[in-house]
Amino acid sequence: MTARFSLHRAFPRLTAVSAAALSLALVAACGDNSTSATSAEVGASAAPAAGTVPAGEPDVNGDGKVVVGILSPGDTNDNGYYESFVASAKTFAADQGWQIITQDKINPADAVSAARNVCRQGVDLVAVGASELKDALPVAEEAVCAKTAWYVAAGQGVELTPYISTSQDDVNESLLAAGYAAGLLMKESGDTKAGYVTGPEADFSVLAYKAFKAGIREVIPDAEVLATYTGSFDDAAKGQEAAQAQINQGVKMFYPYLGGATDAAAKIASDAGVPTLTPGTDRCSDPTAKFAISAIFSPGDYFAAALKDFSAGTLKMGVTRHWKMGVDAVPTVKVCAGTDEQTAAVNKFISDIGSGAIVPADEVAKLGG
Repeated sequence: MTARFSLHRAFPRLTAVSAAALSLALVAACGDNSTSATSAEVGASAAPAAGTVPAGEPDVNGDGKVVVGILSPGDTNDNGYYESFVASAKTFAADQGWQIITQDKINPADAVSAARNVCRQGVDLVAVGASELKDALPVAEEAVCAKTAWYVAAGQGVELTPYISTSQDDVNESLLAAGYAAGLLMKESGDTKAGYVTGPEADFSVLAYKAFKAGIREVIPDAEVLATYTGSFDDAAKGQEAAQAQINQGVKMFYPYLGGATDAAAKIASDAGVPTLTPGTDRCSDPTAKFAISAIFSPGDYFAAALKDFSAGTLKMGVTRHWKMGVDAVPTVKVCAGTDEQTAAVNKFISDIGSGAIVPADEVAKLGG
């Protein structure tokens, strides 16, 4: 956007908040196969000091009720990444007596119209579940959304504006650590070939692949990591086909970096005895599927933190909250049934990321090509 109205002209009810940093601690919302690594408190590594809060938050439009409208590009019943976003909102909203409106499986080409539509339904908070819908964000400045706050699970290509609040983690951190954990299991079994299956060949999915490959090569320098881009995060048949093709090529570790197609693809691998990772949530104890590693970067955890601030009237627009591996409880990685030595090694790797002893971007540049 090259031109922008004055913040207070566009939002006359916005008021400045104190510049003092806000501390945050919350119990992550829990839902079926949908939330974080732990039931312990989750906190952001640093609460931001700038930004503005819409007056009257959380009842931003002043109609006596609080309504949260969720926009998701994926299937919000995927037992994973996309579902976690909605599950956290529903759990929190039920406690608060709020209403949730959900639109999922939104084509990015329809993001603008979906955003305008949800604003017309009198929502107080528009929550965008993934960066695939970034084209919707300029709608936050339009008159139709003038009495709304916006929260965005930010990713590649999301530009922060004064009209939105975002949470962000680093794919290099999460996927490097996931790959490292996978490498440890592969080394234990003497394997050297892994597979990665995802949807569209987008910037973030390519970055995730490179980081995952780099993590494995931290342990097994000559490891081969196959990548397949099916074009869809949710098409189960395509996910299964790609999984079977990779298994036929001899992969011994499998990462379905998918949405609604995750379980279908993972079952192909687990039925073949190939260890599998989760794409975002903790499913180590899930009785419906078998995962060897939980790579946990659930947007539901970050959204739960934002909803707590929103309820308190402290969710600031124009601010990005950064979540740091090895500093915050999430993102993180768990080896579901690892040895004590493997668990200790993964925890040390994560701790070194948090301390700066390991710089993920450097490792990905070195090993992910």
